[in-house]
Amino acid sequence: MYEERGARLPGATLWTSTPDGPGATGRVLPDGCMDLLVWQGTLTVAGPDSRAYLTTDAGGAPVTGLRLPPGTGPRVFGVPARELRDRRVPLDALWPAAEVRRLHGRLAAGADPGRLLEAVAAGRLAAGRGPDAEPRRRALVDAVVAAARRGESVGGTAWQAGLSERQLHRRCLDAFGYGAKTLARILRMHRALDLARAGLPLAGTALRAGYADQAHLSREIRALAGVPVTVLLRPASPTAAAPGPGGGRSRERPGPGGG
Repeated sequence: MYEERGARLPGATLWTSTPDGPGATGRVLPDGCMDLLVWQGTLTVAGPDSRAYLTTDAGGAPVTGLRLPPGTGPRVFGVPARELRDRRVPLDALWPAAEVRRLHGRLAAGADPGRLLEAVAAGRLAAGRGPDAEPRRRALVDAVVAAARRGESVGGTAWQAGLSERQLHRRCLDAFGYGAKTLARILRMHRALDLARAGLPLAGTALRAGYADQAHLSREIRALAGVPVTVLLRPASPTAAAPGPGGGRSRERPGPGGG
């Protein structure tokens, strides 16, 4: 079972995944986000995925996560997103071990996992840490996300930002883990899935989401998700359940997503 709700941090989402049982599997779709998780009592970071991440739960334990909006993760975790791309790492690999031990102690003492994750992320953001904490760089991150959602070209986005395409690519690697073109492909995939789930036929979905045609949509989604779009749209698809440390970002419903 998967549940989510809005977090106190703007644009963030708290989610909880309770797997069906040991051995449950899932497919986590990339979405440009990063997560801070409590998985089997351990604080874990799910980096930005560039492809589908397959999960298998070995213990049947629930997972609680805080999904951060695109470009926010580096400000929370203190490292460029490119260093965490397609990775799941324990938080103590990024932060001082003593700090993480204190947080684990609070969890062991009964602290609510969701509230703890929110407090930790809010504290880091308020401290202005991370490679993209400087206001102008934060504004650039927001502008790139907005341009990607609109389907603007990389060249146009770079021009509006006053950067060369190469400079923009480097900034995007730090903020998102991949370039603006890949981010746009990922966001477009989720827009298409939302439209299709709302009942729009795939041909119309392709047009509305910005694909050349339905065949283009099918190729792109399969490349990112690893399965045909029709599999993702099946009710109660096994690809919709993603227990374990994958994250909660897939938006495959029911069940958690990830990446």
